[in-house]
Amino acid sequence: MQTTKENMLGTADVKTLLKQLAIPAITAQVVNVLYNVVDRMYIGHIPEVGSLALTGVGVCMPLIMLISAFAGLVSMGGAPRASVYMGKGDQKEAHHIMGNCFMMLVILALVLTVFFYMFSKPLLLAFGASENTITYAVQYMKIYALGTVFVQLALGMNAFITAQGFAKISMATVMIGAVCNIILDFVFIILLHMGVKGAALATVISQAVSAIWVLHFLTGNQTRLKLQKQYFVLQKNVVMPCLLLGMSPFIMQATESLISVCFNASLYHYGGDIAVGAMTILTSIMQFSMLPLMGLSQGAQPITGYNFGAGNADRVRQTFRLLLKSSLCYSLVLWAICMLFPRMIAMLFNQENAILLDYTAWAMRYYMLMTGIFGIQIACQQTFIAIGNAKTSLFLAVYRKILLLIPLIYLLPMFMEQKDRAVFLAEPVADFLAVVTTATIFGYQFKKAMHNLEAQKTVSC
Repeated sequence: MQTTKENMLGTADVKTLLKQLAIPAITAQVVNVLYNVVDRMYIGHIPEVGSLALTGVGVCMPLIMLISAFAGLVSMGGAPRASVYMGKGDQKEAHHIMGNCFMMLVILALVLTVFFYMFSKPLLLAFGASENTITYAVQYMKIYALGTVFVQLALGMNAFITAQGFAKISMATVMIGAVCNIILDFVFIILLHMGVKGAALATVISQAVSAIWVLHFLTGNQTRLKLQKQYFVLQKNVVMPCLLLGMSPFIMQATESLISVCFNASLYHYGGDIAVGAMTILTSIMQFSMLPLMGLSQGAQPITGYNFGAGNADRVRQTFRLLLKSSLCYSLVLWAICMLFPRMIAMLFNQENAILLDYTAWAMRYYMLMTGIFGIQIACQQTFIAIGNAKTSLFLAVYRKILLLIPLIYLLPMFMEQKDRAVFLAEPVADFLAVVTTATIFGYQFKKAMHNLEAQKTVSC
């Protein structure tokens, strides 16, 4: 029997639904950026050592992104599948999916905690830390690693709250953690002078609060998919399809780690610590361009997945068109802001080092050159995930990051006199080629999927 919330996903006006689900999701994603951005703002303004400390924490970002990617591997595959089965009316299978994903997140958290705590220093040195920045990087990473279980549960299980249509609850998860993080950053860094260690401790405590909030909701009476022990026993036929579908977002996030290593290594070679520091700032800005777009797609995912499972092809098409328009509008606005006010944006992170600010200003215009059209990439790729097309989504993730961007980071400097500028230019070149390829493939495969969906519904009728 369908609940009122599920029935709304299949019958309510799509535009109204997307607004109700996407606005909280976007808000949550923007606020989620504050976990890292606020840390960097505080760290960048530490007297005397702010620039080096900021660069040191920036080197930690590949490892932090990798930890988050494992949460996405489980949840970004499991949550859309849960939505599809809810659309089919199979509540038991949806419960199995969530329970198995919970156990996978716990297991992964334990393994990742041990690994990153033990090997943080050699990994950070390999990822671009210098003699000047390694102390700050290790201080931050070792404390952050101890909170891995909170990151996995807060990020991973929150996706199942969104998948049920509880966008405001999902938003509250992130809001609570972010507010805690801002307050604790001030206490630990400014009042107690704990520096980089204080920033890491503030983040861990904040993630713990978010994780407790998520688990409290998913074991309460309001949720329709409830965490229950009977669904915790791992089953291959439940886990593997989730991991396969989650492989695309995992690669998108995990390769950000690899890409950060490539960028940091190349930029350090051609521009030193200043270039790596600029990249740290640009990574923060890029998160603003990606995470709100991910928030839009998260708002659309329950609608797309539910109606795909229910065989409502028209509502799936309508949801995608609305997602595409919204994503493209946002990415164009963001592009314009970055092109017009790069130095002003950079000053949010550091106001004392004029060399860093000047360097970041021109680098931003290179790095963000194609951000305006990236909304197309996100809308198409995330819709593939929502309808369960794991293979194409996986290919597109690998294509942009591994086949295009990484080679371009090393190839373009061979053809340009200003080597560091060539490294920054690799991002927009890869983005342009990826968007063209994705839009072409999506146009063909989405049309075919909707035709098959309509044919199946006709046969069943």
